Amino acid sequence: MELRLILGDQLNAGHSWFRTPDPAVCYLLAELRQETDYCRHHRQKVLAFFAAMRAFAAALTQAGHRVCYLTLDESAPWPDLPSLLTAQLEAHQAERFAWQSPDEWRLAHQLAQWAADLAIPAQEVESEHFLTPRDGWRRYPHSRMEFFYRALRKQYGVLLDEGGQPLGGRWNFDAENRARLPDNQPIPAPLTFANEVSEIDAMLTRHGVSTIGHADASALPWPVTRRQSRALLEHFLVHGLPHFGRYQDALSERGWSLFHSRLSFSLNSKMLHPLEVIRAAESRWRANQATISLSQVEGFIRQILGWREFVRALYWEQMPAYGRVNFLGADRPLPGFFWSGETRMACMRHAIRQSLEHGYAHHIQRLMVTGNFALLAGIDPDEVDAWYLGIYVDAIEWVELPNTRGMSQFADGGLMGSKPYASSGAYLARMGHYCKGCHYEVKARSGPDSCPFNSLYWHFLWRHRDKLGANPRLALPYANWDGQPEAQRQAMLATAEHHLLHLERL
Repeated sequence: MELRLILGDQLNAGHSWFRTPDPAVCYLLAELRQETDYCRHHRQKVLAFFAAMRAFAAALTQAGHRVCYLTLDESAPWPDLPSLLTAQLEAHQAERFAWQSPDEWRLAHQLAQWAADLAIPAQEVESEHFLTPRDGWRRYPHSRMEFFYRALRKQYGVLLDEGGQPLGGRWNFDAENRARLPDNQPIPAPLTFANEVSEIDAMLTRHGVSTIGHADASALPWPVTRRQSRALLEHFLVHGLPHFGRYQDALSERGWSLFHSRLSFSLNSKMLHPLEVIRAAESRWRANQATISLSQVEGFIRQILGWREFVRALYWEQMPAYGRVNFLGADRPLPGFFWSGETRMACMRHAIRQSLEHGYAHHIQRLMVTGNFALLAGIDPDEVDAWYLGIYVDAIEWVELPNTRGMSQFADGGLMGSKPYASSGAYLARMGHYCKGCHYEVKARSGPDSCPFNSLYWHFLWRHRDKLGANPRLALPYANWDGQPEAQRQAMLATAEHHLLHLERL
């Protein structure tokens, strides 16, 4: 008998493993304290993964496959994956073992080390999910995500004309995808589900699993089956895609998902395949060009075909050292309000409270609100990583780490992005509506009531000039700094220093 391991983020019904049931093969899925405890996760995240795993196991069983599923109660004797696997090989009297390539370096390393000592044949197979191989960083142009993305557009024939050129004559419509959300723009109600997960929730409490945030265990809103994931995709194509590109960067308190798809959990758990989503979006656009412009669909496809594949390639090229890089030497502790949302900064309060409530925030909330603040304040990237990895339902290290440590915190020195994603309050005022009701004055650069993003932004540039001053993309900000009166510069630096000493009070 062959025992095959399926990890919690490998719920890929289309994998070649599952084409034909084989009584000589048993599939093993296990809820494991190792995975609940490697970081402190949002409660909805743990519930969603366990519920999705149980649903996947049930679907495999219904399809005629032999499945061994271990709940947290049943896996309790084994604290980690190697000890559990050793016990299960013996229990099943397995003659062979196989596993799909994990997406996280820690699991890949752990499994490879354990399997090397096995006395029975062991085989690692592809997860059959990503559109690029693990070594994609070396196979595709990677100096910038844009070139990586163009290569994949050509490879998969996405949004190309008959001559292989980009439709609309442009590869990228990002310049058209930065609009502020008008007050009168209707926002679609998000599609949520009502999955009953009270049994899992009680089990987490019984085992003392420590989590972030809250969850309604009688109505978990996240998709936990492929059918639900497909329904969420269809909802996005109808209600979100017509305006996605234009408003993808918009910040608003009027809704927690706006026009975003929220498909990341379904994609990262592999209930949906990326090419399936890309083809569906392109097909919807081709059939509805009167209501969906090319810039809307290109902006969405770029997130999956470009950004998602690029960060995965970067992750595997740079790990494990990537998890320790700290180019800017940031070392301040994460302020306590990241865990409560109790801050007078309106944008931060909304983004954090939404994250705590829903286990979700869209990419600009993550990058330009919470991430921007952590960057400007010089927060230790280890603590920033732990927060992002734990708080978001869709967060798995391969996608979280390059986006947080690399893109958001610039700790990799420019591998992920060509410049730090740093901004003053002006950007937040331009893209959102927070500033009108904020305690702080967004147009003031110094003083106790000035927007902290303003003075912290200029302080950030000032204190890192030795590392950032030669960056051509920062030439204008540094010229702006140099052109300001000395008294004004000193006032901003003094305000920033005060904020940095009293971060908890902001």
